[in-house]
Amino acid sequence: MMQVRTVEIWVGVFVAAGLAALFMLAMQVSNLTVVGDDQGYTVKARFENISGLKVRSPVTVAGVRVGRVTAIDFDPQTFQAVVSMRIGAAYNQLPLDTSAAVLTSGLVGEKYVGLEPGGDMEVLKDGGEITLTQSTLVLEQMIGKFLFDKAESGKE
Repeated sequence: MMQVRTVEIWVGVFVAAGLAALFMLAMQVSNLTVVGDDQGYTVKARFENISGLKVRSPVTVAGVRVGRVTAIDFDPQTFQAVVSMRIGAAYNQLPLDTSAAVLTSGLVGEKYVGLEPGGDMEVLKDGGEITLTQSTLVLEQMIGKFLFDKAESGKE
C-alpha cells in the first residue's frame, strides 16, 4: 500500500513538471515571457503603415534579436504610427542614421522591425528617434494596384 502511494506521488510530480514545462514553452513561443529585459534603451520610429506589427514583436539587426517593440501609438498630427522599441544594453553602438523597416518573417509569418545600421559616428541614445523608416508592404494593396493597372492597360 505504501509503495503504491509513493508511485502515485512521483507520477503527480512528473505530471506537474511536464505541465510547467509546457507552460514555459507556450510563453516562449507566444513572446510573452514572464521575466522582462529592463536593461537597455528606448528609441522611437514613425511609420506610414505597420499593418500586423504588435507590441512584443522582435527588433532585429542582421537577423539577430536585439530588442522588442514596447508600445505602438498613433500621432494625430502626422497620421503616422509611432513605434517604441526597447534595445538591449549590449547593442548600444547603433549609429544615429540607422534605418528601420517593418518586415515579415517568412511568406505569411509574424511582423518584426528590422534595423539596418548606417555609418554615422554618433550613436542612438535613450529617447532617440530613427528617422529613416520603411513601412510594411500590404499584400491587399499590392494585389489591388496590380489589378487596377491591368484593368487600365486593358482599356487601351
